[in-house]
Amino acid sequence: MNNLQDIGAFVAVARHGGFREAARQSGGSASQLSEAVRRLEAGLGVRLLNRTTRSVAATDAGLRLLEQLEPALGAVASALDVVNGFRARPAGRLRLNVPLSAAKLVLPRVLPPFLAAYPEICVEVTVEDSFVDLLRSGCDAGIRYEEAMEQDMVAVPIGPRRQRFALAAAPAYLERNGVPKRPQDLARHVCLRGRFASGAMPPWEFERKGRKVVIAPEGPLIVSLGGGAQLAVDAALAGSGLVYLFEDWLAPHFARGELTPVLEPWWPSFSGPSLYYPGRRYLPAPLRAFVEHVQTTRW
Repeated sequence: MNNLQDIGAFVAVARHGGFREAARQSGGSASQLSEAVRRLEAGLGVRLLNRTTRSVAATDAGLRLLEQLEPALGAVASALDVVNGFRARPAGRLRLNVPLSAAKLVLPRVLPPFLAAYPEICVEVTVEDSFVDLLRSGCDAGIRYEEAMEQDMVAVPIGPRRQRFALAAAPAYLERNGVPKRPQDLARHVCLRGRFASGAMPPWEFERKGRKVVIAPEGPLIVSLGGGAQLAVDAALAGSGLVYLFEDWLAPHFARGELTPVLEPWWPSFSGPSLYYPGRRYLPAPLRAFVEHVQTTRW
């Protein structure tokens, strides 16, 4: 049993890329995890992790061991989860990885009734917009749009089935600078732009009656897409320029008159997000309950 605990410590540290994060996720301590990994390495006679003051990474031997362990540990977790079937209500932990847009626009409607229905399930949500390997991150499921979804995953629609990107500005900005009549007019306007973590700056896309127009906006403010999106909204509210974001995100400001829709006939629409998870025959009880809840939630 001690070996199993040490193996679990190694897997947690390797998955999370460090002792502190693994301890935070598991509820233990970094020193206990470090000692467990040292015992495992001593017993095997090989180094499994390379440690520096700034990072922890698996060695080649550690990577091979992790590859062999993950299916076995998944089978053990599934076996232990069988007892959930004998409970009146499922219990345990559900780990979700979602982009900021889903955390703001989808989960507030889905999670409260789910938590009320299943009080013995603890939902842990990690918010990040970059591509994530669910298995290596230790998450049970994620929310992503189709183009950013991992291969060989089961996808369940979650949230509105159609969404739009909206362009908006504060009334004061439009009074000073005029209202754009067509996408090309944005070349003469101040645009509040966003950048992906990869460094790419996506263009602003517009569509009307089958005609597509792509604009490379210019402006004095660039925010990180995801965590910095609200800063762009706040700057737009202050009259600093035009913001291009999810319509549902901006809708409350439209309703209060704080922002004015711009070029609305040109707003492009796209398919809504999906909950995705590994396609395995046996789902942990918390995930199975959440999938059923999502499937019965009406939008």
